[in-house]
Amino acid sequence: MVIFADRDAALYTESVIAKLRQQKKHKPEFKFSKSSDDLRDAFFQSVASCPFTIRAILIRKAVLHSGQLRSRTDSLYNFFVKMLMAHDNGILDSARVRIDGSGSREFQRSLGAYLRRELGERVRDVKLSDSASDPLMQLADMCIGAITRAERDRDKATRWKEMIHPRIGDIWHFG
Repeated sequence: MVIFADRDAALYTESVIAKLRQQKKHKPEFKFSKSSDDLRDAFFQSVASCPFTIRAILIRKAVLHSGQLRSRTDSLYNFFVKMLMAHDNGILDSARVRIDGSGSREFQRSLGAYLRRELGERVRDVKLSDSASDPLMQLADMCIGAITRAERDRDKATRWKEMIHPRIGDIWHFG
């Protein structure tokens, strides 16, 4: 999760990403798994001082005890998004939430309803956004890619996580 204190912070970060896209002549979306090391370096150098905070949950699915969470991807996703948002020390009060819009329309509707039901007024509205056209969704993808890669390949691939380290508010290891 990438969190902005206000709309101006989000717009500023979007403009930094747009400027990088223009400088690098990068047409497709920024996606960690599909980016070269050079592009990752440039991306994280560009956004390292932008005004956002990262919160993440790293889940080891093998240690989950719930059969429903192990077998139903939608339940797993809903539960951990709710947990990430519920245990935020008040940062998300009355937040406008944008979630990567992958999945069916029914999944998207049920996720929004689930979050509003479980979190109440803490969430002002929930909308799904297409990461292909949303630079802030791309920022979230790049950040979780950097964190995951650093956790998995500790010796080789920590530099991107280190570049955004000042932006990391919390990483929760589940399992």
